[in-house]
Amino acid sequence: MATLRLANLVNRVPFRHGINSYKMSTLLRAAMSQSAVEVEKIRNIGISAHIDSGKTTLTERILFYTGRIGEMHEVRGKDNVGATMDFMDLERQRGITIQSAATFTNWNGININIIDTPGHVDFTMEVERALRVLDSAVLVLCGVGGVQSQTLTVDRQMKRYQVPCIAFINKLDRMGANPERVVLQLRSKLRHNAALVHLPIGLENDFKGIIDIISKKAIYFEGALGTQIVEKEIPSDFVDITNKKRQELIEAVANVDEELGEKFLEDAELSTDDIIAAIRRSTLKKTFTPVLLGSALKNKGVQSLLDSVVTYLPNPSEVENFALDPDDNENKVLMHPSRSDDHPFIGLAFKLEAGRFGQLTYMRIYQGHLKRGGFIVNVRTGKRLKIPRLVRMHSNEMQDIQEAFAGDICALFGVDCSSGDTFVAEGSRTLSMESMFVPDPVISLAIKPSNKNDIGQFSKAIHRFCKEDPTFKVHFDDESKETIISGMGELHLEIYSERIRTEYNCPCETGKPKVAFRETISAVAKFDYLHKKQSGGAGQFGRVIGEIQPLTEDQLTSVEFSDETVGMNIPKNFIPAIEKGFRDICETGIISGHKIIGVKIVLKDGTSHAVDSSELAFRLAGKGAMRQVFPRASPIILEPIMLVEISAPEEYRGSVLTSMSRRRGVITGSDSAEGYFYLFAEVPLNDMFGYATELRSATQGKGEFVMEYKKYAPVTPQLQDTLVKQFEEERLRKAKK
Repeated sequence: MATLRLANLVNRVPFRHGINSYKMSTLLRAAMSQSAVEVEKIRNIGISAHIDSGKTTLTERILFYTGRIGEMHEVRGKDNVGATMDFMDLERQRGITIQSAATFTNWNGININIIDTPGHVDFTMEVERALRVLDSAVLVLCGVGGVQSQTLTVDRQMKRYQVPCIAFINKLDRMGANPERVVLQLRSKLRHNAALVHLPIGLENDFKGIIDIISKKAIYFEGALGTQIVEKEIPSDFVDITNKKRQELIEAVANVDEELGEKFLEDAELSTDDIIAAIRRSTLKKTFTPVLLGSALKNKGVQSLLDSVVTYLPNPSEVENFALDPDDNENKVLMHPSRSDDHPFIGLAFKLEAGRFGQLTYMRIYQGHLKRGGFIVNVRTGKRLKIPRLVRMHSNEMQDIQEAFAGDICALFGVDCSSGDTFVAEGSRTLSMESMFVPDPVISLAIKPSNKNDIGQFSKAIHRFCKEDPTFKVHFDDESKETIISGMGELHLEIYSERIRTEYNCPCETGKPKVAFRETISAVAKFDYLHKKQSGGAGQFGRVIGEIQPLTEDQLTSVEFSDETVGMNIPKNFIPAIEKGFRDICETGIISGHKIIGVKIVLKDGTSHAVDSSELAFRLAGKGAMRQVFPRASPIILEPIMLVEISAPEEYRGSVLTSMSRRRGVITGSDSAEGYFYLFAEVPLNDMFGYATELRSATQGKGEFVMEYKKYAPVTPQLQDTLVKQFEEERLRKAKK
């Protein structure tokens, strides 16, 4: 006899369909009041995945089934409303997530703070800072695409911040969906000890529901919106496969959980509670990844995912967070997660946003409690700040709150700070939270306002975006007299250029993106340079002797300076000036005008003058020595090499391979599944401009590609000659002016 278990939405959160008529119930508000929530009843999760895996659609369903919103909308919906978490106009126009968005909801009495993150590699910083402050994550995988290039990047970010996760294989209603293959990829590509906790009842158009392997129940999501959860006995033709997969699940967990392993070896009867407890323990230790199934678009499996978030993922007290004590050699100090004011407040500002009422600062509280009207101190600047307004975010909507406690994610108005700043209570120890990893920009673009009268708006926009996004860099090139913006990819810079136009009414002109070439050497060369200048009165005198050496490939992005002088031929107080001279030249380059990397400067000897030697003289000597020796050390120019993953229908394989070889791509691997092929290649960034248009043309709009920075490698001799010649011509042209 089937057991009907309704989702209890109407009883728990009364609403009428229609976004205008929706009101959050008093019950839900009470459940979400900050002070009433115990730390065990909080989950801070991120939704992360490769682009177009269904993250935002999944978040929309989560908000609907938990009663947070009254009506579901699609990312590219025909009603032109768009998903709740994609609130920017550009996001709704393009159908992609550009910036992370925070919200909060409640499921069965558990408060869940959610951050929906972008999937595109160009916005990887949004994922980086979200995972930095979250306790756990849901790794969403496409049932057809499986583990893709950005999945690898997200997985590395989770491991960097030691974030436990559960996996959710989405889009099982799509043609070619194969969850078994995705699990194998989780094991082989990501090295996860992963196993299914669900089985699909049918796939593609026949996807009807899921089987809970642990409880041995078939679960169907009925009704127009999937709100009626019906539990039945497992269909007879699925009994054998369920028992087999249950045994696989138990073995995978028993291998990493000592308690379950002992019972397994003793052939003891394993209850449902035993298995669930073991999965939770091993998930928290990051030794096992439970894999759940569903289709967010078809409203299947989302409630089971929410149950798993509550069951398997940690609350803030189960995650160890540390601050650094600068007064004690930066030793780590463990944060206390208790939701009280027994310990002084410590919080991290992880994201900035320009709101309607000024700068909005997103903050994760790690210890103590924060109160509206209270005072906090910015550790970096030492400034004492008052909190005029404290809110919780639901996408771009705000709910005012009076206080927030450890484990909460909130937002502050009127607090001047930068992304990554740590705040502490007034009068407490000046501890600092561990910083976020900020990847280096890989592409640059010359930009200027179309109308000179808009320079004020242009400057305001650039200043705001630099403050909000650490991967968006701006500098003024004194030689070219151009404003140069740098970022993580073409789309990244294109989006910011578009935002300057739409948000600040300032149309911009952009030039071809400038690739971040670098100069280095391939041989050891010695230098002996004398800087001598006499012009009446005290002159300038400094002689430096030494050599420059190429660094190994793993140190290629750094510049090292080593002082190996003996005696007092060069007084020690002049050594920093010599190093400064060398490093100044490394910033401007010599043969092509690009930065010098991968060199080690070894200072062995020199000569000084009792009267004429000075810091300026030795700094100029360092510059002159670098200019003298660099051309003799077999200089080479390096270019960034990108890891490119292309997916397209099989019939276009030949066209894609031809386009890759034309762009000097080195094929590193390929895969195929269900009529699609996946090509992996390493391609110079300089040859990837405009490839999106070419790929769309070659595959009738069906091909997609993503890329991320891999390494630096030498350019071809022809390109090196061209770059050197262009630099010389530009220098001569400026000299004539």
